[in-house]
Amino acid sequence: MSSVLSQSTATPAKTPNLGMAIFALAMGGVGIGVTEFTMMGLLKEVEQGLAISTPQAGYLISAYALGVVVGAPLLAVVGAKLPRKYLALGLLLFFTVANLSSFIAPDYGSMLVSRFAAGLPHGAFFGVAAVIAASLVPPTRRGWAISMVMAGLSISNVVGVPFATWLGQAFGWRLLFVLVGCIGLLALVLVWIFVPFQKTHPDASIRRELGALKRLQVWLALLVGIVGFGGFFATYTYIAHTMTNVAGIPSTLIPLVVALYGLGMVAGNLIGGRLADKSVMGTLYRVLPAIAVALVLYAVAAHWAWSALVMVFVVGAAGSMLVPALQTRLLDASPDAPSLASSLNHAALNVANALGAFLGGLVIALGWGFVAPALVGAVLAVLGFGVALLSGVLERKRPLAA
Repeated sequence: MSSVLSQSTATPAKTPNLGMAIFALAMGGVGIGVTEFTMMGLLKEVEQGLAISTPQAGYLISAYALGVVVGAPLLAVVGAKLPRKYLALGLLLFFTVANLSSFIAPDYGSMLVSRFAAGLPHGAFFGVAAVIAASLVPPTRRGWAISMVMAGLSISNVVGVPFATWLGQAFGWRLLFVLVGCIGLLALVLVWIFVPFQKTHPDASIRRELGALKRLQVWLALLVGIVGFGGFFATYTYIAHTMTNVAGIPSTLIPLVVALYGLGMVAGNLIGGRLADKSVMGTLYRVLPAIAVALVLYAVAAHWAWSALVMVFVVGAAGSMLVPALQTRLLDASPDAPSLASSLNHAALNVANALGAFLGGLVIALGWGFVAPALVGAVLAVLGFGVALLSGVLERKRPLAA
């Protein structure tokens, strides 16, 4: 059985402007990042605008995350027989329309539905974008190409989210969705112009994509992401409370803290891409313990403002270094069903988001303090390292198919 991925990467698709093709895909990530993360900073405005409670506003974020988990595998499988460029364009169009529908949603119920719909193309887009990017470069540069696409999500936290938050606070929170719609349209045009067309693999089918679910290494890679990356989210979810209540940083500076975290994510993503090109499993073996150490140091450093800010950057970088390696590992583990396997990574990361937030909230509720989520995160990172070691041991006994 020939490999879809190896066939596409053995002879990379010729594109007159590789940089613009990857930039076009990354721009889609910017739009996704802005709509996903800005809602957290505009919750108070959303509550007032829709006359709802804080928990109800939080459910809008949960609805988006649920859309990601459902849509990632579903849309990747449904689009299995489409050329990847056309699938990416369709997902961007879906994303744009769903966000614009949030702008006109008249009440809480319709807003809840529109946020769920906006989350549906999230994981599938990142999955197919990663496969496209990997197909445009030699196999030795796949990690770099994937990290460049994922950089859109990281950069959105540095530039897009602070700007969208200001826009929503100053001129109305619904303008967030207009901004995201404009970014989605821009990404759609750029992908149409710069991403080269590639014919669908002759053996592509829904059944072939579903074959990824039969592979133990795919599930282990997803488990590494869910458990190992859960620590990242356990810390990030409560970062504002930690900075204000423990480090003593004024709440007015929280946007700067988030931007610093975003800068760390950008740096970590770029470094992680380079490391993944050298050794995917080696990166997992090194980065997961590094995350654990970083989170323990963060828990200690959070008691002083200057050291807390330093560790905010370090934690953001350490966590993001993991993503390119996980994405590449899934492509390696399921070369003949890359779109579904790659898309599932983002479903797994959203499960990690829910797991980390839940466990972090649990230890806070138990009275262990606002630094406790970071220590929970360190334990999760160690557990993720254990799963990675198990995956490596099994691979030595039964190497991955070429």
